[in-house]
Amino acid sequence: MKAVLCESYGPPENLVVRDIESLIPARDEVIIQVKASGLNFPDTLIIEGKYQFQPEMPFSPGGEVAGIVKSVGQDVTHLKEGDRVMAGTGWGGFAEEVRGKASNVFLIPDSISFVQCAATMMTFGTSYHALVNRAELKAGETLMVLGASGGVGTAAIQIGKALGAKVIAAASTGEKLNYCRSLGADLTINYSKEDLKKQAKVLTDGKGVDVIYDPIGDKFTEPALRAISWKGRYLVVGFAAGDIPKIPLNLPLLKGCSIVGVFWGGFFRNEPEVNAKNFKTIVKWLEEGTVVAKVHKEYALENVAKAMNELTSKKVMGKIVFVP
Repeated sequence: MKAVLCESYGPPENLVVRDIESLIPARDEVIIQVKASGLNFPDTLIIEGKYQFQPEMPFSPGGEVAGIVKSVGQDVTHLKEGDRVMAGTGWGGFAEEVRGKASNVFLIPDSISFVQCAATMMTFGTSYHALVNRAELKAGETLMVLGASGGVGTAAIQIGKALGAKVIAAASTGEKLNYCRSLGADLTINYSKEDLKKQAKVLTDGKGVDVIYDPIGDKFTEPALRAISWKGRYLVVGFAAGDIPKIPLNLPLLKGCSIVGVFWGGFFRNEPEVNAKNFKTIVKWLEEGTVVAKVHKEYALENVAKAMNELTSKKVMGKIVFVP
């Protein structure tokens, strides 16, 4: 089978496409024939040795896929050869075959395309876990989403609306904010032109934001945290803007707020039953059209470097998906 391989840490241009042996499942695994795989920011980190998990080399990046079950391990009872599925894999997805832990592989109906599902797994899994399990976002509360036009951001906007929240989308251009409004955002902040803290306070009539969803970090975190409400919840999702910020701990003390870590990769490994329950809701919402995974562009695996560079250029709105 064909696979994108990382054989040494470095930029996307170091990745190669090679023919390798087909995969054999372990007892609790399934092998999936990949029909589509989603590109996410962690994929750009894992190939440079900067991610929380570091697989043994050579490895394929790619943490979310959709496809058809090719074979199943001995202990797998809820899946069979030929099933249409989507899966969170951590890595390995930029290939024609991938192995998935059976507890994180979910059946998908015929009505949802492989591309749509491949663009859903990590972004909607992360955002649902963040907003429901970690923040316990309630109807009527205000949610502010930073980096709102990206993959997890667009998922957070839609999930926030589905949960009955008022959503403020924060992004760097008017084009991105118009895109966020098309997904249901009620209010917007252009943080390249507007003071993030002041504008968030204005939009909440001085109360502050109940829940802040932050996948970008860097210089945006502290002003956003200063705009949080009493007993607000600040969700630390990632650091796509660059540096990991250092937070003055007097802020959560004075605000009575919580700073809450969100790591979906650790969550689905440690709490597979809760993750499976989450995805029942996500798949139901996809079927109903309550949420839609917005696809920016489709690429062939051979164009992996071009796709990754486009993602890190911060011009992508929605998700990039590879179709082998």
